[in-house]
Amino acid sequence: MILDRYLTKQFLPVFAVSSVMFVLLLEMVDLFANLPRYLNNEVAAKDVLRVSVFYLPKGFSYALPIALLFAAAFILGELYARNELTSVFAAGIPFWRFSIALLIIGFAASIFSFFFDDLVVIPTLKMKNDLSRVLLNERRSQFQADVVVKTNNGQLIYAADYYDGSGKIMHGLSIIEQDENGGLVNLIRAQRASWNGEYWDFTNAVIYEWDNGFLKYKVFRGSDKYREDPETFRRSMVNIEELHFFDARLLVNDLKLAGLPYTNALADFHHRFSFSMVSFVVVALSISMGGRFRKNIMLMSLLSSLVSAVVFYVMEMISMMMAKLGYIPPFIGAWFPVFVFIFAAFLLLKTAKT
Repeated sequence: MILDRYLTKQFLPVFAVSSVMFVLLLEMVDLFANLPRYLNNEVAAKDVLRVSVFYLPKGFSYALPIALLFAAAFILGELYARNELTSVFAAGIPFWRFSIALLIIGFAASIFSFFFDDLVVIPTLKMKNDLSRVLLNERRSQFQADVVVKTNNGQLIYAADYYDGSGKIMHGLSIIEQDENGGLVNLIRAQRASWNGEYWDFTNAVIYEWDNGFLKYKVFRGSDKYREDPETFRRSMVNIEELHFFDARLLVNDLKLAGLPYTNALADFHHRFSFSMVSFVVVALSISMGGRFRKNIMLMSLLSSLVSAVVFYVMEMISMMMAKLGYIPPFIGAWFPVFVFIFAAFLLLKTAKT
């Protein structure tokens, strides 16, 4: 339709310029937030520039919804101010039909956002974080305390005082084996267990077993039965934001099966979907706000976009924090801001000028 093409041509240039503007703004925020640490560690300017380049995809991911909101609100405001929409309404075309091109763009942006984050943002963000840690002399701890892992449908339980992820060594290890009814089969205690590439080797180990109603122990020489992947014991050190979609799903499932806390990972996993839908939601919100500003359209559109973005991200931060603390389900924590903004867009659309 001619009006759809016209609206799209009006929208795309403003969207492109606003995207660049918001990405640069986010880059400046990230730069100045870390600038004192860069200066203290005497980081070269070229290395700071490399960090900023790696952050560009993540910055665009954050800026995409804000740019869509600003561009759609600005264009509709301009059309109202120039009385072009008056002609559209006089021709009997409903406002929702005229704006459907923007909704299609918003829906396409949501799909693009999901795959862009998974294929581009995640690897570049990991490179940015790794480079930042090197430049700032930061290192991830490879030690975990009080590790508990359940395997074989809960029949085999590993409990270690400490796990060294770099050396793949467990210190103060206890292994409890149960039967299908939850009865104790045996208990192994070892001073240390090391991964030899195929299974765990035990040092100074003893095994407790039932013998005619008595619990007896003897020296345990080891067995190739204990083959749990070392990666299972360091799952909680993995940042789910640096994992692709399928790896993130496997991580959540592994944490559940291993008996490790998985609420944080599950909330972040749901956030993958909810955040990608933000682009569609903000376009619907901008359509509902379109035409409400007849004066100072540029300023008011920019202000409303920034205010809406701040409200959304603060609401999202609070809901995600509550989900990770266990006060609300992870699904609700990830999707609550989206539902609120959809409801707000619906209310504003009902009172929009037509």
